[in-house]
Amino acid sequence: MTKTNLRKAIVFAAAVGLAAVSAHAGGKQDAKAGDSAAAGGKPYVALVSKGFQHQFWQAVKLGAENAAKDLGVTITFEGPESEAMVDKQIDMLTAVLGKHPSAIGFAALDSQASAPLLRRAQQQNIPVVGFDSGVASEIPVTTAATDNYAAASLAADKMAELLGGKGQVAVIAADQTGKSNIDRRDGFVDTMKKKYPGITVVDVQYGPDQLKATEVAKSIIQAHPAIKGLFGANEGAAIGVVNAINETGKKGSIVVVGFDSGKAQIEAVRNGLMAGAITQNPVGMGYKTVEAAVKALRGETLPKKIDTGFYWYDKSNVDDPTIAAVLYQ
Repeated sequence: MTKTNLRKAIVFAAAVGLAAVSAHAGGKQDAKAGDSAAAGGKPYVALVSKGFQHQFWQAVKLGAENAAKDLGVTITFEGPESEAMVDKQIDMLTAVLGKHPSAIGFAALDSQASAPLLRRAQQQNIPVVGFDSGVASEIPVTTAATDNYAAASLAADKMAELLGGKGQVAVIAADQTGKSNIDRRDGFVDTMKKKYPGITVVDVQYGPDQLKATEVAKSIIQAHPAIKGLFGANEGAAIGVVNAINETGKKGSIVVVGFDSGKAQIEAVRNGLMAGAITQNPVGMGYKTVEAAVKALRGETLPKKIDTGFYWYDKSNVDDPTIAAVLYQ
């Protein structure tokens, strides 16, 4: 059995075990949760994100906390240290299910690996709200997310404009399992292929954190000496690309386009190391996730997707009030 199959088997067994425990005593546990809500106890919404280390996730957490205050619910927010730690995220989701929350917010690192636990949540009548990457499943009642494909398509348009429609480019994404990362990769690559025949995407690589992304970007620069553009498809990848440009002395000869914001990325835009980037609205994403969970608990009808928006920023508009409101540091 491969390591991946073994992990999935363990997750499935955990979900079955949880089901067995609930079948033995679940009626009493479900009644307690219902009695608590009826007695005026606050609903509990547990959010499990793809990470915790990037400023993006801290901004999502802030938005969720703001919603909790406004809407009178209790939340928890957690995620693994690295977006490569699928097993750690599965452990967190398993622990959350054991706490019998009123609702769950979930941004999957690996939709297939989390599927058995999401089915368990569905069997317990716990509504699941996807956020950011969401989940490749019909179980979530809605997903609060950026249209990542469209956002990356805009990043491709901006890079093509900066390159004059010609040259070699490459992509560094966080991973190839999270839906948001897949959509960003494909949105950028598809747009270049369809709209800009003079631009060639020579490589697509993955770096789950800025250290790995730095090494990947340096190897791409070495393997493709004529490269003219690099797209870092999340905060860690973007900063990794900037680090690589600094370490290889390529400032001014390679156009860098990023995704997300954060202090380091904003500084890179200001000083010209990065031409510009796409920013999401992470505070709004966190808020909308909790808001959607509360609406689901009330039995309200929700759209399948809640678009939380995206914006292009560069040196010319980084201080514009509309842009500054969605940048996070």
